Amino acid sequence: MSDTVRIPADLLPKDGRFGAGPSKVRQAQLEALAQVWQSYLGTSHRQATVRDQVRRLRTGLRELFTLPDGYEVILGNGGSTAFWDVATFGLIQDRAQMLAFGEFGAKFASGVKAAPFLANPDIIKADAGTAPVFAPASGFDTYCTPHNETSTGVAITPTRVNQDSLLLVDATSAAGGLAVDMREVDTYYFAPQKSFGSDGGLWIALMSPAAIERATKLGAGERWIPDFLSLTTAIDNSRLEQTTNTPALATIYLMAEQVDWFLSNGGLNWCTARTGESSQVLYQWADAHPLASPFVSDPAHRSAVIVTIDIDDSIDATVITKALRANGIVDTEPYRKLGRNQLRIGVFPAVEPDDVRALTTCIDYVIEHMQ
Repeated sequence: MSDTVRIPADLLPKDGRFGAGPSKVRQAQLEALAQVWQSYLGTSHRQATVRDQVRRLRTGLRELFTLPDGYEVILGNGGSTAFWDVATFGLIQDRAQMLAFGEFGAKFASGVKAAPFLANPDIIKADAGTAPVFAPASGFDTYCTPHNETSTGVAITPTRVNQDSLLLVDATSAAGGLAVDMREVDTYYFAPQKSFGSDGGLWIALMSPAAIERATKLGAGERWIPDFLSLTTAIDNSRLEQTTNTPALATIYLMAEQVDWFLSNGGLNWCTARTGESSQVLYQWADAHPLASPFVSDPAHRSAVIVTIDIDDSIDATVITKALRANGIVDTEPYRKLGRNQLRIGVFPAVEPDDVRALTTCIDYVIEHMQ
């Protein structure tokens, strides 16, 4: 196969961006930002111009996720990686049980394990492409898991383990694209560069009253917490519709635009219907193709936002992705550390299902024109 295969223009998707993050940013988001850039970008984040957008974002997220009474939308500087440290200092009281079924869950678990002020966590691992389950036991004050593993395309259903412990869910690639019952979760945290079609530099945490209480208790205790990672400081500032330090202003605006777009179309139910349709197009294509198969064998754990498809060893998947990229179809490469001969395709809500159908046609075309 040659990476110079030219796919006929009438077969190409209208938009060829299928990244797992950063993901597709809609033109309408940028046009909206362009209308306000002079009065918004480069202004103080302590003033109403920016605080109004933070309020708009927090209000929209509260509605999008149908937050129960007492839950709060907290945001701070940094991405999900920063929030791992925020949670390590400010939410885990002593000992956690953690699920690790991919690169990102494993990174959080390793950080908690290295914390000298916490007891050794119980880390339950699963092979790539599968998902583990919690093993509830006394002594765990916190349970931690990804909702969706970006590296492998495995998703689980967040479910509270017990009423005495917090459940923390890393939702970076899930939030806005997968269903969640927030009554089951104490902290649902994510970054803007996946379903929300924005850039990095921000973390968002949807927190229950119990999580707020835990953070307040730990923040007032004897544990040393770096100022930048102080969850109580982030809570206090969020209640003022601002972040502790200067945030990425474009990130906030683009994300607020996306949340409003979700709500105008029907909210989270509309989002999950879109991702469900797009992902099923890919899974059904892979199931029917003689040279492809879904990487995640259990349909119950197949992600609706990150689809991973194994390619038969008779074909080099990197040649497919290079040929697609040469035709303007980008970011279908697999997660680098997984090391598999596969495609990884992001189908967040902004991706049009018809573009996903066109993608499968283009993959077929490239395979058929092997040299």
